Amino acid sequence: MARFNSLEEWLEWQEKVHSREIDLGLEKSAAVFKALNSNAIKPPTIIVAGTNGKGSCIAFLESIYRAQGYRVGAYTSPHILKYNERIRIDGESVSNDKICQAFERIDAIRNDVSLSYFEFGTLAALDIFWRSNLDIQLLEIGLGGRLDAVNIIDADTVLITSVSIDHVDWLGETREAIGYEKAGVFRPGIPAVIGDLDPPKSILKSAIEKKSSLRIINKNFGFKRNEIGWDWFCNTDKHRKYLSLPEPALKGNHQYQNASTALMAIVEMEKHLLVNEAAVHQGLQDVQIQGRFQLIDGDIPVLLDVAHNPHAVRLLFDYLSQMYSDRKIHAVFSMMKDKDIKGVIGIINPAIYHWYISPLKTPRAVNQSDMQDCFEQCSISNVTLGYKSFSESYLAAEENAVVGDLIVVFGSFLLVSEYLLFGAQRQIILEG
Repeated sequence: MARFNSLEEWLEWQEKVHSREIDLGLEKSAAVFKALNSNAIKPPTIIVAGTNGKGSCIAFLESIYRAQGYRVGAYTSPHILKYNERIRIDGESVSNDKICQAFERIDAIRNDVSLSYFEFGTLAALDIFWRSNLDIQLLEIGLGGRLDAVNIIDADTVLITSVSIDHVDWLGETREAIGYEKAGVFRPGIPAVIGDLDPPKSILKSAIEKKSSLRIINKNFGFKRNEIGWDWFCNTDKHRKYLSLPEPALKGNHQYQNASTALMAIVEMEKHLLVNEAAVHQGLQDVQIQGRFQLIDGDIPVLLDVAHNPHAVRLLFDYLSQMYSDRKIHAVFSMMKDKDIKGVIGIINPAIYHWYISPLKTPRAVNQSDMQDCFEQCSISNVTLGYKSFSESYLAAEENAVVGDLIVVFGSFLLVSEYLLFGAQRQIILEG
């Protein structure tokens, strides 16, 4: 008999049943997975690790492989609107029923092994994927790499997007320490594609120790923009070129870097799955992902971005400076309390006309008092706090903006989610 009847009940229980929200380590997940699927045949697999750009790289890979006609499974986290977004097959989120059935199977064989919320989700994705006759599975590391539950799987190609300071309580306070954790996904003889422009020495050292086949951007592969598009090349033993590629559907200069890294992984996977140039062109144009420089057009347009660490916010600042330097920018903002809040606001404040601080419905979010201290320590006074809900903070920004201004919602996945939910509810009211 199933423990619960709905996905909501399963998730609420998982959030409470384990003593720690984040519990790094492979032993428990590996033991349960072996019991769950002892004879499972793994589909060709790409694992994507990194600090920023993981979701975008998986979106590029998913779009290109689907354009070629392959059946693709993609596991990502966190979600923005619905938990189901984390587990996709052929671009569609799997159903509540499929996830609940996977949870039931996991619960039935785990015995006394206590699993975290993320471990349950990872095992469910892997269980669903191997039952779904996939041509390829794309797995995003949730935190770090070496001890992340996804790392129980041996990838056929691994990809590291970027390495910057984040999650210091679990991964360390330096890029070298964090790089070591990311490199934990390497395997002997397996291609390792590095999209970081200045990879930490710890990554290079780990690749040598594990005898991984390194492919580094601007060394073994790269891209060059031109007036009509961009070109991609690799100078590995495969010597591949793609000329006059279309601009990626995802916006921002950094997306050329992410797309280039994804293309190198696709070339490395050719012994498993062939991809033609037409699929590359189509996939670059079809790729979609929420919350990455996502523009909601209107008299006062809204730009959504999940940037929540200094590296990602620097990219957002550069994009705003390039595309919206002539506009007054109103920021609806919040962050989690374990993030580098002062680092983030210090980077982007020169682009912001006024800040509106939104509360978030999670104990992990920074409280209003601590947020005020951060702004005061950065000597920033163009800020309003004290709102009781996201809608209140957003409507204040909207009321103070005029036609031609821009509202930017950023700082957390949850904040982008709040905007999309608010927008959907508002549309229902308008249509009613």
